[in-house]
Amino acid sequence: MDIHVVNFKEKADLITELHAYKQVAQMNDYEFKLVKARREFIWHRHPDTDEVFFAVEGGFDIELREKRLTLAQGEMVVIPKNVEHKPICRELCTILLIEPKGTVNTGDTGDDLTDMDIEPI
Repeated sequence: MDIHVVNFKEKADLITELHAYKQVAQMNDYEFKLVKARREFIWHRHPDTDEVFFAVEGGFDIELREKRLTLAQGEMVVIPKNVEHKPICRELCTILLIEPKGTVNTGDTGDDLTDMDIEPI
């Protein structure tokens, strides 16, 4: 078993493409994934799991049907299962997502933005 420290900034520096999810760690059945993004995502929900968003670099918004959440660098939020949400990255940011392995990024919506090819870095 290889146990090591994960530095999110160093891992983020390895990511060269936008909107490609990269696994940086796994704990039990949960994946820790980094993604560099600059886009408005789609409305979606995850009926079976909560989802953690952590702003590693930069900040972004998460639209909910009843309000907007604004995350600055270093902040996180837990979106409960079955809550419809839409992340919006107006400027380049790096996001850490923590969710069960196999969670589809587009939730129950399905879309051409669905990315199931999670590469470890």
